[in-house]
Amino acid sequence: MDYSNIDSVIDTMFSVISGPAGEPRDWGLLRSLYHPEARLMVAPNAGGEALPLRVMNVEEFIQRVDAIFQKESFWEREVKRETTYFGRIAQVMCDYESFHEERGKPFTSGRKSMHLFNDGTRWWIVSAIWNTERAG
Repeated sequence: MDYSNIDSVIDTMFSVISGPAGEPRDWGLLRSLYHPEARLMVAPNAGGEALPLRVMNVEEFIQRVDAIFQKESFWEREVKRETTYFGRIAQVMCDYESFHEERGKPFTSGRKSMHLFNDGTRWWIVSAIWNTERAG
C-alpha cells in the first residue's frame, strides 16, 4: 500500500468495501486509510426526501456496513475523479456507481467528497461525505 499517493489511497478505499456477500473485508486496511479522528458522513435521500445527516467515525461505519455486507454483495466503482491540492491538504470529488453484481447494472450512483491531509510522510483521509441517487 502506497500511502504517499492519493490515487492509491482512494483506489484502495473503493476496493476494500467491494466484494461478494459474506466475504470478509479487510477492515484493518480500511482503518489505515483514515486519520484516527476522521469522520464519514452520509447525506441520505429516501424517495426524494432529504433525511438527517448521519455522522460516523470509522468504527461506526465498519459496524454499519459489515452487517450489510454479510448478507448483500456490494461493489463500488469510481466513474470520475477531480483532485485539488493546496499545500498539505487535498479535496477529492468522486462520482461513483454501486452494484450488487460485480458486472451488473448499478443500483445507485453518487458523489463523494473527501478531504485528505499529508502529515509529511503520507496522506490520510480526514473526512468523507457522500450522497447517492437510485439508478435508472
